[in-house]
Amino acid sequence: MEEQSQDTVAGEVSVKDEEVEYDDLTEMAAPDAEEEEDEEALPHSEILDIFEEGLARLVQDPLLCDLPIQVTLEEVNSQIALEYGQAMTVRVLKADGEIMPIVVVQNATVLDLKKAIRRFMELKQQREGGVKHVSWRYVWRTYHLVFQGEKLEDDKMRLKDYGIRNRDEVTFMKRLRKK
Repeated sequence: MEEQSQDTVAGEVSVKDEEVEYDDLTEMAAPDAEEEEDEEALPHSEILDIFEEGLARLVQDPLLCDLPIQVTLEEVNSQIALEYGQAMTVRVLKADGEIMPIVVVQNATVLDLKKAIRRFMELKQQREGGVKHVSWRYVWRTYHLVFQGEKLEDDKMRLKDYGIRNRDEVTFMKRLRKK
């Protein structure tokens, strides 16, 4: 191996550059043919069955029992964050009286809440069928969120700054048309 010594401009520290022998690295990175033969290949359907069985057992846990059978990783992580106090549930009241339990992190902004509402509705539509596409641009132009009579107009403002805490209720209100 060849070594070169250099002094750095900033001080008296000496840096040594060494040549690396790449032949050793490529030999270590190449998998053996024997290892590939040992791996058992399962059909996709069997892997899916195994996954769904494990997921069903997971959802039976008392911590996760409120989650739907077709749970997503995002929903599991949200539920765990709730249990550890890292997230909160904001109850969003729709015009038809339905209450949507929306989970957001403790320091979430109004925009984070809007995105979580969108994700909640998309998952609900996938599970139940129904409307294929919702124009969220139209929704936010037509409605705004209100907490205790105050409109949540600033997307960058934190929910805490509006006084929203765990299990508080926020409502959808139709915007008044400007004449």
